[in-house]
Amino acid sequence: MELLTTNNVWMMICTALVFFMHLGFAFLEIGLTRQKNTINILFKNIFIITVGLLLYCLVGFNLMYPGFADGSSGMFGFAGFGLSSPLTAEGALDLTYNEGYTYWTDFLFQGMFAATAATIVSGAVAERMKIVPFMIFTIVYVGLVYPIAGSWKWGGGFLDQLSTPFYDFAGSTLVHSVGGWAAVVAVCLLGSRIGKFKNGKIQAIPGHNIPLATAGVLILWLGWFGFNGGSVLSADPSLTSLTLVTTCLAAAAGGVVAFIVSTIMFKNLDLTMFLNGILGGLVGITAGADQMSPTDAIIIGAIAGAIIVFAVSLIDKLRLDDPVGAIAVHLACGIWGTLAVGLFGNLAGVDQFISQLIGVGSYAMFCLTTSFIIIYTLKKTMGIRVSEREELEGLDSHEHGMDAYPDFRLNEH
Repeated sequence: MELLTTNNVWMMICTALVFFMHLGFAFLEIGLTRQKNTINILFKNIFIITVGLLLYCLVGFNLMYPGFADGSSGMFGFAGFGLSSPLTAEGALDLTYNEGYTYWTDFLFQGMFAATAATIVSGAVAERMKIVPFMIFTIVYVGLVYPIAGSWKWGGGFLDQLSTPFYDFAGSTLVHSVGGWAAVVAVCLLGSRIGKFKNGKIQAIPGHNIPLATAGVLILWLGWFGFNGGSVLSADPSLTSLTLVTTCLAAAAGGVVAFIVSTIMFKNLDLTMFLNGILGGLVGITAGADQMSPTDAIIIGAIAGAIIVFAVSLIDKLRLDDPVGAIAVHLACGIWGTLAVGLFGNLAGVDQFISQLIGVGSYAMFCLTTSFIIIYTLKKTMGIRVSEREELEGLDSHEHGMDAYPDFRLNEH
């Protein structure tokens, strides 16, 4: 009982840290976008976490952990609506649920992850997507798509049943790439912001508050202590400590390499590239944080940092407009981190690398297909893009009738 209490307290602390990440995402997104869209971005982020938790309670948790029967395909299962009471017949807490934490803690910890996938999309579509279609997308994607995809590995589905099981410790693919693939589809169907591409040239659209974006990244880094540390699913001192060390080293390496590479390529010390490099390192290590040595973590983070710079450049050349770099951070580095499990650490090997490829490919096909169906249907039925006037004047005044800074206005174009 004492061990359960210790483990459970650690898991609840990690749950709080992952919850705190939503503040980091909000700060990052509003900092890297323009003042006139601040309320809109904050509204979306608050909607995601509130509705995401309710949906995960009603259907998501039991879609993600359906208890696949022997001989099932491991593709889809559902254990029923709502949460069931984990009590014994005598009304006492059922201590046989899990040796590491209680049923309630399990739900809440996993629920914090669920909302993150839609938050990734929120940043990519910032400043030009209608709020109502985005909310509908969030309901379907967080309520159905994410938990079904998550069940394939974390719920004991077909990817967990491979002869060499697919491995994703804390969600480089299950969380970050699931959001990243949807972000790609959304950006393609939406089109770029007005003024982003002029006469074939890429035009920078600076964010209005880089200090706030910096604070957001540091909050996210702190939150990752819970994201990865909690994924140990216990307070095991050795494994938890190693996981936090590899997480931090990868983040540091990602940031340093991203700013060095971007400086060489673009001849300026770009803070936003530095910040996204840190996030890329964090996403990259997430799939195998418990399996890597400190040296492995530095290598994985460093490569993720370089990937950030090249991915951002490639996305611009493809004329895709991602205001916060969400696709480069969460998709490109998520794929890299997932494949890195087969190249570094305790699980490195050909069989494991093949399983990682199968996992990446499976999630790509599922998420691209489902997100396209959802967003394309919304585009054809109710439209997903705001009008030119609304975009130029700002979504805050047109969709919310509010101003984030009523006593402090900047001249924006």
